[in-house]
Amino acid sequence: MQEENFANDFLDLGNMPASMEELLKGQASTDTFTKGKIVEGTIIDKRPDGALVDIGYKAEGFVPAGEFLKYDEAKVGDKIDVYLEEIENRQNMPTLSLEKAHSIKAWNRITTEYGEGYVVKGFMRHRVKGGVMVDVEGFPAFLPGSQLDVGPVHNMDDYIGKEFDVKIIKINLERRNIVVSRRELLLESLRDQRSKLLSEMKVGDLRRGTVKNITDFGAFIDLGGVDGLLHITDISWGRIAHPSEVLHVGEELEVVIIGIDKEKERVSLGLKQKTRNPWDDVVSKYPKGSHIHGKVVNIMPYGAFVEIEVGVEGLIHVSEMSWTKRINKASDVLSVGEEVEAVVLDIDRDSRKISLGLRQKERNPWEVLAEKYPVGKHIVGKVRNMTNYGAFVEIENDIDGMIHVSDMSWTRKINNPNEVLKPGQEVEVVILEINPEQQRISLGLKQAESDPWANINELYKVGDVVKGKVSKITAFGAFVELTNKIDGLIHISQLSHDRVEKVKDVLKIGDEVEARVIKVDSDERRIGLSIKAATDNFSEEDLKAAEAEYTAALKPGEDIVDVGEFFNSQAMSGLKLK
Repeated sequence: MQEENFANDFLDLGNMPASMEELLKGQASTDTFTKGKIVEGTIIDKRPDGALVDIGYKAEGFVPAGEFLKYDEAKVGDKIDVYLEEIENRQNMPTLSLEKAHSIKAWNRITTEYGEGYVVKGFMRHRVKGGVMVDVEGFPAFLPGSQLDVGPVHNMDDYIGKEFDVKIIKINLERRNIVVSRRELLLESLRDQRSKLLSEMKVGDLRRGTVKNITDFGAFIDLGGVDGLLHITDISWGRIAHPSEVLHVGEELEVVIIGIDKEKERVSLGLKQKTRNPWDDVVSKYPKGSHIHGKVVNIMPYGAFVEIEVGVEGLIHVSEMSWTKRINKASDVLSVGEEVEAVVLDIDRDSRKISLGLRQKERNPWEVLAEKYPVGKHIVGKVRNMTNYGAFVEIENDIDGMIHVSDMSWTRKINNPNEVLKPGQEVEVVILEINPEQQRISLGLKQAESDPWANINELYKVGDVVKGKVSKITAFGAFVELTNKIDGLIHISQLSHDRVEKVKDVLKIGDEVEARVIKVDSDERRIGLSIKAATDNFSEEDLKAAEAEYTAALKPGEDIVDVGEFFNSQAMSGLKLK
């Protein structure tokens, strides 16, 4: 070990007597002076470089000033014990050593009276490699740098020339050296102080402390022997990203004891608890429906958090940002640091949640529309886009209404809106329904005109001869567009007196035809036509027979279009139609 091998800076102990008994024997004779003994002397003169000491010999000896622990306190007439190294040197003077005398006496006292674990005073003499040489009652002991203080020592020179209590931690009798520690005493003192502080502390106490260290999750506060943790969540009622935003190392502050674990010697501290919890008053300060001003402090895809006051935040969900636009990300509307005005929608004090609305600052435009456009009102709008089931028409301020395919024609079955409309087209429609809660407007295109089937019996009667243009051909017949946008069906059986295998063998789309009305079905909204019955000599009996034949061919309630598609599919399969 380094402490066992440090250099003896003060003396050579090899020739020293092993006990006080030998020393006393050496002093017993005043007539005989023996080399290597301790004798008593008196300071008779004090010089800048040392003192002359009378030991009763024919000549005085000289003790250098550096061997005195505190030479400035030494006075003429003081009695001191010195070690006789030489009875006469070249100057015929005895060679004396104050340090060796102190060391011999101190070594014997330390080894016989004190021992390891004993606490003594230590004067910091000077630095050596790995530590400091300490004068312990006159004996040079080694104090390792690691045992100098409880924390890292950056400059050991700061300790030189000072006196501290030290603890003897190792005595090597063979090598005659001593290792001491100041750190162990400090730690013991801190442990005692910590135990005392912990026993005195109570939850709720206010304590002053110093910020010792700052981490991502909080700060450690020195309370005078006990370190407490001030967690980031207990620093402020408001939102902070890092403790360093509020605290700095070395700062003194007052904190609240919020938790004590005496077994683990852990103390939890709070700073925000010194002030009233702002959530205690949120319900009375910010009632539902009230308008608040705040700053956006955080943005997530689903909404923006707004600081109303320190420690109180509310959330504006994306669904509460606009009445008319679909907001996918909150960042499309708001940004961090932006000042906003919002409306309080709901408060959950227990969960510390406040729901805010941005769109509620204005009246719901859907409610305004319901007042402005009552059911039955005719309006003109532009087709914005279409789907398979309908078309969306702009009414105003990015608000669209929808025309369902079932509301596009009185007389035709519309399978796709592009059969009737196209994007950008202006159309006249009728308000059928406005639902502000579901934000939906239903429009009707056919309702903008009168229903021709309402007075169909006045427009067409059985026996009337009519003209029209072939608009569609199916496997079972041809549809003819008549006046008032009404289609009539000429069944394949009514195309000719002769047997017709395929409709397209007789007619094609766009042909002008003349036919006789043989059936008007208001319930099924069907008009049956017959080309073969259009002749002048067609009798009443023939008309009834044609109607019966038509009715038999198309059963009541059967969907003409579906039947047509069925026949087409069969034809595509190569099946013959009869």
